[in-house]
Amino acid sequence: MNQTDLNATSQNILVLGAGELGLPVLRNLARHRAKDVDGAKISVLLRPSTVESSAPGKRRDIAEIRGLGIEIVAGDIVKSSIDELAALFTRYDTVIGCTGITAGVDTPMKLARAALQARIPRYFPWQFGVDFDVIGRGSPQDIFDAQLDVRELLRSQHETEWVIISTGMFMSYLFEPEFGVVDLQNDAVHALGSLDTAVTLTTPDDIGALTAAIVFAQPRIRNEIVYLAGDTVTYGEVADKLQAGLGRQFSRSVWSEQYLLDELARDPNNMMRKYRAAFAQGRGVAWDKSGTFNQRHAIPVTDVASWINANLVSGRGE
Repeated sequence: MNQTDLNATSQNILVLGAGELGLPVLRNLARHRAKDVDGAKISVLLRPSTVESSAPGKRRDIAEIRGLGIEIVAGDIVKSSIDELAALFTRYDTVIGCTGITAGVDTPMKLARAALQARIPRYFPWQFGVDFDVIGRGSPQDIFDAQLDVRELLRSQHETEWVIISTGMFMSYLFEPEFGVVDLQNDAVHALGSLDTAVTLTTPDDIGALTAAIVFAQPRIRNEIVYLAGDTVTYGEVADKLQAGLGRQFSRSVWSEQYLLDELARDPNNMMRKYRAAFAQGRGVAWDKSGTFNQRHAIPVTDVASWINANLVSGRGE
């Protein structure tokens, strides 16, 4: 990739991971390559245990990836050192992090340091989530501080271009029983902070499609935070949409910020309680859909009502 030519874009791409987000990103990169970007090469880094797994789900994923013409590279971002990762990254002009935070709180910074050490032209860090700049330091979710460290590191240099994609919460996560906001068994919605607190939600499939569009956009997107939104809704509106979609009443209650902070204090290492308290503050977790990349480019996305209809109306989510 010729960085001096702003119409030049990624040609040799490495995606880190092929999970809930990585697979949609890979699928859509492959679609764009077939349609618009002839000659672009796509690879994915997977743990050796994943590549060699006999589990049917893993085998299906591996077969799909190979069927898309994507090269599989065996490696482990957790076990590898910064030097080892940097040596690997030098083979590519673009690296896209799709491993999520489950790889550990220190991994995003390790990957960023490896990307800069490798002097790759372009880096998309794992920042597919909320607006960490607006949230600021010291939030109930300490992982957010680690993500701010990555942003500061990337902004402090000028050799590697970076692109951060802010997506809000994965839409399905809002409806996870463990998260506790939507209780389908008892037809209840527990609002984080207040019924008027808003949250931005986007499906991984939409994030995959939009990420590919951002990767190959011309002129090239560089050193920028790009906002996406499948929908931005208040918790009260979530209850309204559940009632309309499922045809039954949902009760509404509020888990106040103080209540959630007290709950976290009783179990300070509980990841779910950290997220609930951070989202209850309502800062940096929602933005207007009108200014997003998908809205500006008229790219269709899934909203909450459509998600409910596709995933809950059939009864599968009940």
